[in-house]
Amino acid sequence: MGFHLQRIANAKRSLKRTLSSSETTMVPKGHFSVYVGEAEKKRFVVPISFLKHPSFQNLLSQAEEEYGFSHPMGALTIPCSKEAFIELACNLQSS
Repeated sequence: MGFHLQRIANAKRSLKRTLSSSETTMVPKGHFSVYVGEAEKKRFVVPISFLKHPSFQNLLSQAEEEYGFSHPMGALTIPCSKEAFIELACNLQSS
């Protein structure tokens, strides 16, 4: 149990370094950027490995239903709250 909590804490620290809020940050190899949020969008840079996870694929399906191929920010936009996305990303990082 303690090891699992430590793993989650480490994943959150790693995620804070990976998830970027800077608009000018270059996207490193093996990552892609998404915009997340309901009213105000925030940019996150996430690893490509997220694409294979069913929960992230579900978000992509929601994005397709909401925006089709015309994303308002000019990049992939995920229609969920920032908090929900961060929670999902932390779970994906720790798995």
